[in-house]
Amino acid sequence: MPSTAKAPDRQARLFRNGRNQAVRIPRELEMPGDRVRIYKEGKRVVLEPIVQRSRLVEVLARWKPIPDPFPDVDEGLLPLEDVES
Repeated sequence: MPSTAKAPDRQARLFRNGRNQAVRIPRELEMPGDRVRIYKEGKRVVLEPIVQRSRLVEVLARWKPIPDPFPDVDEGLLPLEDVES
């Protein structure tokens, strides 16, 4: 959960980067990752870091094997009958 404590105000200089306006973010206000979501709230411009979600393959690779054998889900069921169409 984000901290609700207000950081001390800082000033930063705006500059041009090609046709875009840019601002250099001070080190103590750096955000994780390399992408942000940007939007306006009234006269404020808000930057939010986009947190990269782990891919399923990466998550599964971190899991340890389950020591229990996989249960026989067919045990106790009647045999299947061939259905002719």
